[in-house]
Amino acid sequence: MSEFDARAREWDKDKMHLDRSVAIAAELERMIPLDPSMKALEYGAGTGILSFLLKDRFSEITLMDNSQEMIKVCVEKTEFYQTNHILPIWFDLEHKDYDHHFDIIYNQMVLHHVNDYEALIYTFYSMLNPEGYLAIADLYSEDGSFHGPDVKVHLGFDPEKLSEILRIAGFKNIEHKPCFEVKRESGLKYPVFLLVAQK
Repeated sequence: MSEFDARAREWDKDKMHLDRSVAIAAELERMIPLDPSMKALEYGAGTGILSFLLKDRFSEITLMDNSQEMIKVCVEKTEFYQTNHILPIWFDLEHKDYDHHFDIIYNQMVLHHVNDYEALIYTFYSMLNPEGYLAIADLYSEDGSFHGPDVKVHLGFDPEKLSEILRIAGFKNIEHKPCFEVKRESGLKYPVFLLVAQK
């Protein structure tokens, strides 16, 4: 069982997860002209906190995650809230092709867990409809203390360097700004950016 499978049932009890999603949702709505006809994909959706905050903004939302337990929680939420337009799927986009297209793809705190994130950015580009939007919320570059030495992840990102990767992939209208700060009991603070781009 993966770390995320093990934590799925407790995930929503961490108030920071909700606070972070609320901040990202608000900034995402400011930076992207959302339209109720849009079909959305949340990649690495976890328990879908962000998408349930945005549930009335899109005609359809696909929640994709490679953690089966996280997706089980998403399914339970769709039943509880009776959200027939939210579709949770257990899928590993890093290793399989998904033949659907979207008007917006967004993720939060996911990219630093993706081994080949540059390849995934190209995948996102191919899955977007013309003029579609990509939104990435993630950590600014950090010293490794966010996850600790035992977790193999990217140590956050420089949004300018990430923007250049997106530009090479074909994205335009790229902008980013700080949107949240994770505060730990140790006193350490980890700022989070939101970067948006258009196909």
